[in-house]
Amino acid sequence: MKLDLNALTTLAAVARARSFSGAADQLGVTRSAVSQAVRKVEDALGVAVLRRTTRSVALTEAGEALLDRVAPALAEIDAAAAAAAAHEGKPAGLLRLAVSSIAETFLSGDLLASFRAAHPQVRLDILVTDSRFDIVAGGFDAGVRLGEVIERDMIAVPVSEEQRQIVVASPAYLAAAGIPLHPRELTRHRCIGWRSSDGTAPYRWEFSEMGREFAVAVEPEVTTNDMSLMVKMALAGSGLTIGMSETFAPWLHSGKLKEVLGSFCPPLPGFFLFYPGRRHMPLKLRALVDHVADWRSMRKGSIRY
Repeated sequence: MKLDLNALTTLAAVARARSFSGAADQLGVTRSAVSQAVRKVEDALGVAVLRRTTRSVALTEAGEALLDRVAPALAEIDAAAAAAAAHEGKPAGLLRLAVSSIAETFLSGDLLASFRAAHPQVRLDILVTDSRFDIVAGGFDAGVRLGEVIERDMIAVPVSEEQRQIVVASPAYLAAAGIPLHPRELTRHRCIGWRSSDGTAPYRWEFSEMGREFAVAVEPEVTTNDMSLMVKMALAGSGLTIGMSETFAPWLHSGKLKEVLGSFCPPLPGFFLFYPGRRHMPLKLRALVDHVADWRSMRKGSIRY
């Protein structure tokens, strides 16, 4: 049994896009070519690797097992090819990143815009997501998450300073409902909560007291996966909400939001750019890692959280 490398690459693209047309757009080929490549894999294996419906495409159990094994190898091949083909040693090609929606420093625009200016031959494909998944299996070069949730087998470099997760509300809400003095009191307040994705439980608000961590299972009156909506609802006086201090910084400075329970919200590791260790690190990824380090060095002392 011999599997075609190009067909496997196409199958991986279909799995990422969850559609034949999306994979065709990514690869710059026709939808028919994508279908033929998937059929070639299935004919070689003698089993179906995809489940197709009128609305979606998903991997079968056999397809998942196959890609779990071959995805890292495909990533290594792409990295080696990019390094070999880089014109005059310049970083080039598509750099795919999976970034947390609350990584304000990374997503502010300044870092990415300056990187693109320095490396115009590198194209960026950025998925903003709070779902946790294997970036290698997903076909991503790197990700950006809070340091405390990054897998230990990944290489991580800091993107931001230490963070604080804080609770905020509008002055109008606090005047009407009172200021909570302990996190346990949050269960008696109107709260605006967060969930990472559809079907997941609302986030349990985490705090620390005398060195001991604990969580409060608030019952949000509003739950969303959109931090910007949480900010808007808090500004409108709908209740207390929680998030990274840098997310709320503009409204804290203007006085439109007030922090509460600050003594229960200690610092935590900030955001990190992380990627798998490889013998042949792609030049485009090396360029981003170096750029992040230089960018942070230049901004040292000027960033306030």
